[in-house]
Formats: sequence, C-alpha cells, structure tokens
Amino acid sequence: MKIPIIGLEFSEEEKKALTEILESKRITRDGWTDTFQEAFAEFLNVKYCATVCSGTVALFIGLKALGIRNGEKVVIPAMSFMATIDAVLLAGGIPVVVDVDEYYTMDVNQLEDAVKKYRPRVVIPVHLYGQPADMENIMFLADRYGFFVLEDCAQAHGAEFKGKKVGAWGHLSAFSFYASKNVPMGEGGALTTNDESLFKEVKKWIDFGEHPAFNVKITEFQAAIGTLQLRKLKERNERRRNIARIYTENLKGLCEVPEEREGAYHVYHLYTLRHKERDRLVEHLRSKGIDARVYYTYLLHELRNAEALPTPKAERFKREVFSIPVHPFLKEEEVLYIIESLKEVL
Repeated sequence: MKIPIIGLEFSEEEKKALTEILESKRITRDGWTDTFQEAFAEFLNVKYCATVCSGTVALFIGLKALGIRNGEKVVIPAMSFMATIDAVLLAGGIPVVVDVDEYYTMDVNQLEDAVKKYRPRVVIPVHLYGQPADMENIMFLADRYGFFVLEDCAQAHGAEFKGKKVGAWGHLSAFSFYASKNVPMGEGGALTTNDESLFKEVKKWIDFGEHPAFNVKITEFQAAIGTLQLRKLKERNERRRNIARIYTENLKGLCEVPEEREGAYHVYHLYTLRHKERDRLVEHLRSKGIDARVYYTYLLHELRNAEALPTPKAERFKREVFSIPVHPFLKEEEVLYIIESLKEVL
C-alpha cells in the first residue's frame, strides 16, 4: 500500500473549464480571475481580494503595503515554512522570532514581550497546520501597541476562530494556493483585507503604473481550478476533521495528538503528532508505504540566523513533530492501516 501525504482530485468540471479557456484563447486576466477573487472574498467575508503568483509574494507585497522599510522589525513565530521569514528579509525588514504555544502558533505572552522590546511595525501570526492562532488577543495587542497584523493563512483555508474566518482578522492576510493546500491551484496566492486604502497599496505592487511593480498575476487556468476547488472546500475540510477525530481517538495516549484551540475550527492541512522517538516512527511508517513527513526540521531563527527570544517549546517540538496523511481522499481502510501501522511500532 502506498499512501501519499498530499491528495488531489479533479473532476470533469475542472477539465471542461480548462478546455473552454484554451478554446477562448483568453488565458490570462479574464473572467475566471475576477470570479475567484470575488468568490474568495465572499467566502472569507472580507471586502477585497487580490490574487498573486504565490504565498511568498503575497507576504512580501503585504509587508510593503504596510510600509515596511529597511531595518524595521517584524515579529514572526519560530515554527513555520521558510517563506514566512524569507518574505520579511526580501522586504527589507528585520525578523524577530518568538516561541510558539502548545497549538504550534505564536505565543501571545511572548509576543507582548517582543513588542515592548522591539516596537515592530508588523506582526505575522501563522495559522500552522490548519490551526488558527489566538487572533483575538493578537488584535488586542495590535490595538494597544499600534502594530499592523499580517496573517499568514497559507495552511488554513476555511479555518475559523470564534466564528470568524482566518484571513478576516488582520489588517492584511496572505494565502497560498500551492498544490498541497486545502485549495490547490498548483501555484498561486492572494491578499485579502477590509481596508480600502491598504488594498490600493497592494494593487500598486501588482498593477503597473503608479510605481515599480511586479508581474505576479495568476493565469485563467489557475483561477478556474481555484474557483472550482473552493466550492468543494467546506465538504473536504469536514472530511479532514473527521479523519483527524478518528486518529485522535485511536492514538491519544500513544503519541501527543494535536489539540484544537478553544473557539477554533481547525482544518487539518496537516495532522501533526509528537513523539520523542519521532525518527523511528517515521522510518517505520515509510517502510509500510505511508508518506509520513516532518514539518519542519528547522526553526526560522536557526535557518536564517535571526534574532529570537527564548524558544524552548519550539526547540522541543522541532525534535518531536511528524505528520501523517489526512487529506480528504483517504479511504477508510487507509486510515485504519495508518493507525495500525503506528500502533505496531508504539
């Protein structure tokens, strides 16, 4: 049995849309792009959405739109994909790294310490693995200390905190539509906001004319796939959550299973466990044909030699975390096979 950690499924609907685009010869900047931007904004209950070519570019443009200049501080969590810190460096900011909490998201208490010490212009909370960060308290601190919040929602399409979707909390939010995401386009990204003035700043980096800009647009092919995949997101996120519940029921007490933050709707982009003998477990699962992986083998301040507050939780988690398949196309027998394979070695 071979069980990949990422699952993709496309229907005749997607094939038909791509064929129609080819036949129309209008392969960029046309109706599908407009449709996706409108649909995604409506899905998040925000006013504005602008698509770009990747989540990394979305973070970069978000930082520039928020006014980051060379040497200004940006606070980020220790655990995330490298794009979070790379976007800060590319925008000219100086990253300051804080620890994570038990949910693998930004530690709010340490964030306040960092804000008092460094006075950052921007804070980037990451909704890691599909788990929402504590956005209520992060936005409280933003109001109190006067910094901007740029949400990194790359792994959390459809996740919610206290009834409000991630991507609708911050001043700006960045999404990725890479092939592995809950809404896959292959490549792609987006910025969302409720602030018209910030949206205009974002557009300056996408539309040529007002100041030097990038050509970072998506094609009609990507927009069509994204639009049709978005329509299936709610159902597929529920399937992810159901699989996660089965894992948790069967593996609790054997591994450290992921917990859902109170008030959160976790969308399980990844189902991430912890165990002190992580490497042995991953090796065993792979020998059984299960594509278990480690996200991530590094902490951001170690990767790019950035300034950091103490990160004891992240340092321990880095040695223990591993992820197993949780995509919505898993069959029941595959889910049970993964559980039994873990129980064998545990």
